Amino acid sequence: MTSPPGQDPPVRVTALCRRFGAVRAVDGVTFEVRRGEMFGLIGPDGAGKTTTLRMVLGLLEPDSGEARTCGLDPVRDRRRLSSRVGYLSQRFSLYGDLTVDENVAFFAEIHDVHDYVARRDALLDMVRLTPFRDRLAERLSGGMKQKLALVCTLVHTPELLVLDEPTTGVDPVSRRDFWKLLARLQREGLTLLLTTPYLDEAERCSRVALVDHGSLLTVAEPDALRAEESGVMVEVVAEPRREAVSVLKGATGVADIEVFGERLHVSLPDEPPAAAAEAASRLAARLREAGLDVRSARPTTPSLEDVFIGRLRARESAAAEVNP
Repeated sequence: MTSPPGQDPPVRVTALCRRFGAVRAVDGVTFEVRRGEMFGLIGPDGAGKTTTLRMVLGLLEPDSGEARTCGLDPVRDRRRLSSRVGYLSQRFSLYGDLTVDENVAFFAEIHDVHDYVARRDALLDMVRLTPFRDRLAERLSGGMKQKLALVCTLVHTPELLVLDEPTTGVDPVSRRDFWKLLARLQREGLTLLLTTPYLDEAERCSRVALVDHGSLLTVAEPDALRAEESGVMVEVVAEPRREAVSVLKGATGVADIEVFGERLHVSLPDEPPAAAAEAASRLAARLREAGLDVRSARPTTPSLEDVFIGRLRARESAAAEVNP
């Protein structure tokens, strides 16, 4: 997973900053992407994810700090870097009046790849687009277009694949298939750096960097982040849900409640883990006393979304103490 001795990591950014007027889009971000891993920049819209990627790729110059990509300065050496990196942006431009094969051929020629037929055929087979190779790109479904975009990005055999919110606007089934493709590419040794606003997708990454308002909150493996959480998390399913939230907010030790469909994640940060089952029973009893229908109440492992929200709340609380 780590880069061999004496070899630069695929991506290293140090104290990276970028402003747009008075807005600090990226504020002192530092992280390193290890060779062969899937690294996720995770955060809401406006967190600075895309701006960071653009500096990593040399599409934007930082105001301060440094980015090194594949051992190169991405601004000064952008032409050399383009042959070593594949970039799938939020709005990857396919040519609707070209067929699947013609789109791949076009992007191969851009990268001066002339002996690409075997590579093209293997990639189209991998993404299950071989039966559609004569179809115009404009007639593909959204998920199929994204798979074709991935093939076009990979046709020149990059050593680093950078993806900016690759599944935004894609249906759930296509999202799942796309992530299976990314996992396969990683297993085959490709390094991936990606952004996503979907915390369930971030669970698939080797490591994640949580970012908000341009600042880095933490970098760690998803399992490690969850293990760092103190206290107890209880998952509750009760009806009516809105009344359940109101009742639980008044329960002793409850610090936060997040709604995930019909499920409520109730955070009790001061509760010892050994008392998790007792805490779940106590919350269920309180809801039943209030006349609610409790379908389940059980201890659960915090999701990455729970962790992220908890880190944001802690940061906001710390800021409020400094600037009351």
